[in-house]
Amino acid sequence: MDGNADTSGTRGGNGRKRVVKQRLESLASAGVSDLPKRRPGSARRTSGSLDSGAAAGGAKVPQPIAADAGSRRGALDLLRQEVAACCLCEPLARARTQTVFGVGTATARLCFLGEAPGADEDASGEPFVGRAGQLLTKIIEACTLSRDEVYILNVLKCRPPENRPPLAEETANCRGYFEKQLEIIAPEFICCLGTTAAQALLQTDEPIGKLRKRWFSWRNSQVICTYHPSYLLRNPPAKREVWDDMKLLMAKLGVQL
Repeated sequence: MDGNADTSGTRGGNGRKRVVKQRLESLASAGVSDLPKRRPGSARRTSGSLDSGAAAGGAKVPQPIAADAGSRRGALDLLRQEVAACCLCEPLARARTQTVFGVGTATARLCFLGEAPGADEDASGEPFVGRAGQLLTKIIEACTLSRDEVYILNVLKCRPPENRPPLAEETANCRGYFEKQLEIIAPEFICCLGTTAAQALLQTDEPIGKLRKRWFSWRNSQVICTYHPSYLLRNPPAKREVWDDMKLLMAKLGVQL
């Protein structure tokens, strides 16, 4: 055989195999044991970007207006500075290493709203970086997305002692911050992770079990609720229910799984 034979096809095939392997590993970590069969002729998102997906059947998914991306980032930066100086919850402000604002693109179509920072988040200043955060990343990747394509934030910007649930007063003090974040980003969709986030955003006392599998509205965003990743670490069988919720969400987004 010619020693100079072109092997780019082989390298490309190996690269595709690695991508498929990584996807399968993410699906397994997210609790997905099987996938729905793809219907013949069905459309599939062909770009890695959430902003360039096509809905099933070939219909284009409405895209956000990106012209004001810079102004959105600027507004978020100003709000971040305001949050960093906040001392409304004096005990939390005294105990924190730093505030935990949010991470992701300012023009995200999808935001994930969690409860509050933990020890890892308090140390790094970034939400969802501990064990629960790693699982959230796997769930996002199983949906064929990446953390860079979404925006992730919490209701509280400071870590509660011993990671206890936020108090009503603390949620009230932070409401202006997380609502302003969402108003600036103006996502099409918000996924509330857990009871605290869902009840805070929707201002309801219904438990997460009753809020799942239903669509709500907040401002101009559609809202879906699911279990918090930390709950999944304690109750792995619930991963299947979260995956069902993600399939509902991705169908609305126009992303075929």
